[in-house]
Amino acid sequence: MTLVSPSARATSTGPRLVEGRGELSRAVVQALRSGGEPVYATERVLLSDPYGEDLHLALYLLYELHYRGFDGVGDDREWDPSLLRLRAALESRFLDALRAALPDVPRTAQEAFAPLLVEPLDLSGSLSHRLEKEGELWQLREYAALRSLYHLKEADPHGWVIPRLTGRAKAAMVAIEYDEFGAGRAADMHARLFENLMVDLGLDPAYGRYLDLAPAALLATVNLMSLFGLHRALRGALVGHFACVEVTSSPGSRRLAKAMRRCGAGPAAEHFYAEHVEADAVHEQLVRHEVIGGLVADEPALEEDVAFGCAATLFLEDRLSDHITAAWAAGESALLAPLPRG
Repeated sequence: MTLVSPSARATSTGPRLVEGRGELSRAVVQALRSGGEPVYATERVLLSDPYGEDLHLALYLLYELHYRGFDGVGDDREWDPSLLRLRAALESRFLDALRAALPDVPRTAQEAFAPLLVEPLDLSGSLSHRLEKEGELWQLREYAALRSLYHLKEADPHGWVIPRLTGRAKAAMVAIEYDEFGAGRAADMHARLFENLMVDLGLDPAYGRYLDLAPAALLATVNLMSLFGLHRALRGALVGHFACVEVTSSPGSRRLAKAMRRCGAGPAAEHFYAEHVEADAVHEQLVRHEVIGGLVADEPALEEDVAFGCAATLFLEDRLSDHITAAWAAGESALLAPLPRG
């Protein structure tokens, strides 16, 4: 009798696979469904839009094998050499484009983060400000559906950096992650709080539920933290990404909590953002002084990577904000297809 390795069994707990959006993502979907290798033209990667739908869906699908996988896909595909080769090529295309788009990145963490510590007087271009002042419930629902691909795995990719840190940086990172995971209480995990928010908004809180509706501008923001998290060589950039999120979170969360309250979204919807106002204000101090301070003290050569991680995060968040704002200004959905108006 042939025994099936537990690692080769198909997972039944992951989200369902979605359809591809081009040659590369269709090749990944077919490979995952069939158990074979992805079939694609090598030059297709070099010619692909580094911020486009095809590349970012393909990359997201490949990264998801390191999280919860997909229903019906063997767990052993996580380290399949043919999938890893394609992933490496997609990553290079994406990372090269980011570096080319950010030629004047600050060289120090101080230069990168100083502008973020002072809230601008003019918030007219801020998406959270617009939602606070004039957002409608359907827009809050769309925003939550988009952000669910990040918030339902909140803190997971940043956990990969812990074994790659030492001393002050590691101790502070663990302290922050402990809070993110609910300080030992499953009901208080930030991902669980976001599930509750989605229920209040009449959305399906299942992990990965809205992947098929998420545009490339959103997928790129999630892929960035997976890219940084899965590569030890990019640990400095992951710390920069994490710090950027924590530093900028509190003011935006305050505005979004007000938006949820004004639109009557529900107590859990408001609570998610209200919780982040206080928690992230504390985390901001820890991450700047201890995580970044400790990392740069231990490995000063990584400071430029920290600054790059911050800059890349802001760049992609701005692109996402522009996408959402433009769609709504045109009276269109920011998703690939609109949600039912709940």
